[in-house]
Amino acid sequence: MVKICCIGAGYVGGPTMAVIALKCPAIEVAVVDISVARIMAWNSDQLPIYEPGLEDVVKQCRGKNLFFSTEVEKHVSEADIIFVSVNTPTKTRGLGAGKAADLTYWESAARMIADVSKNDKIVVEKSTVPVKTAEAIEKILTHNSKGIKYQILSNPEFLAEGTAIQDLFNPDRVLIGGRDTPEGQKAIQALKKVYAHWVPEDRIICTNLWSAELSKLAANAFLAQRISSVNAMSALCEATGADVTQVAHAVGKDTRIGPKFLNASVGFGGSCFQKDILNLVYICECNGLKEVANYWKQVIKVNDYQKNRFVNRVVSSMFNTVSGKKIAILGFAFKKDTGDTRETPAIDVCKGLLGDNAHLSIYDPQVTEDQIQKDLSMKKFDWDNPIHLQPMSPTVMKQVNVVWDAYEATKGAHGLCLLTEWDEFKTLDFKKIYDNMQKPAFVFDGRNTVDVQKLRQIGFIVYSIGKPLDGWLNDMPAVA
Repeated sequence: MVKICCIGAGYVGGPTMAVIALKCPAIEVAVVDISVARIMAWNSDQLPIYEPGLEDVVKQCRGKNLFFSTEVEKHVSEADIIFVSVNTPTKTRGLGAGKAADLTYWESAARMIADVSKNDKIVVEKSTVPVKTAEAIEKILTHNSKGIKYQILSNPEFLAEGTAIQDLFNPDRVLIGGRDTPEGQKAIQALKKVYAHWVPEDRIICTNLWSAELSKLAANAFLAQRISSVNAMSALCEATGADVTQVAHAVGKDTRIGPKFLNASVGFGGSCFQKDILNLVYICECNGLKEVANYWKQVIKVNDYQKNRFVNRVVSSMFNTVSGKKIAILGFAFKKDTGDTRETPAIDVCKGLLGDNAHLSIYDPQVTEDQIQKDLSMKKFDWDNPIHLQPMSPTVMKQVNVVWDAYEATKGAHGLCLLTEWDEFKTLDFKKIYDNMQKPAFVFDGRNTVDVQKLRQIGFIVYSIGKPLDGWLNDMPAVA
């Protein structure tokens, strides 16, 4: 029986291995992690991450050919194929601080693999890593090999949170990069054979190591670029009276462009986009490509601008101060159908409002109070370190109140900010909400999910990103 071990039981490792176990019943799959709490959660009825369809897949396989364990060395030693899906946070100090990926966890994983291995292994990069990481890992393993042969493959993930299980069941492509040697090609075929249990062969793309590593960074950079492009247009739409939804629809009808990732919003979030672009910027700078680095930096600058612009709209609309005012925050996750808050725009928006001394009442159907408090008290990039290295007891923000539903959040509020496009927010009784808010009552829609005209008829003053401005807002600056 082929044995697979995945080091890292996070958003990538857990779902990916669960689907491999489901689709390959003859393969034994072990997911290992040093976090006891995380492994206990994977073995319980309350999984550590929320992802539609994930619970069903895990329950079908767990205890049969899918195992979650803290016995890292045991399972690594026994495995034929080892996926490494550990954190690669952005460095906060030293060379490349603020841009380069910190490969500390990757390096320690590689050294541990070398220490405990007793037979030849295929080691697969699953984390998003900078180009040439495979080469570095290869050097560590070969210099500590004790006669054992290792083949390094790059198999980047292209999962979208909220649709990860469907993405795994029916991927656009599976990318496998390896060495162009007989041993490297044999390793590629071994991994290809795993995916071929359910992925059509024409969707499994085989490349060299560097192409596979760079393709992941490039894909995320291109997607983030589209979001920043439409968000830049949203600012121009507000200034001119155009409607960004109509503009995006017209642009997306061009078959060369297409309609996806053209929704204007308060900004992009998630664990990959910003981190991967910063990584790309660093690689460009290291290779003397200053103009290319500056090009990609601008994608992040526009994203930061969009979040700042949103906060400025809130404050300037409400008589230029939110001090002491209750602001309802509907949605904290970075997008719907996930409980993930990594790099969510809500963090920067909330911090901006707290900076003006607002009182926040926050509701999200999938994010816990502890997570929200932690996110609002953590330093930038701390979220990407393993849980045991994050602040254990966050500083409780006295101006932040986390509540159990949208109506409680908005009761007595001066304004509400819609920051995640949860489906339930589309069916809220806004007349009931209006009646229970302070007047004038403001709605700041950061996801373009509300019916602007309907809300204005109720009596709200509405700001919706990229839409023609409410008369109230016409003479108010978008940027301080």
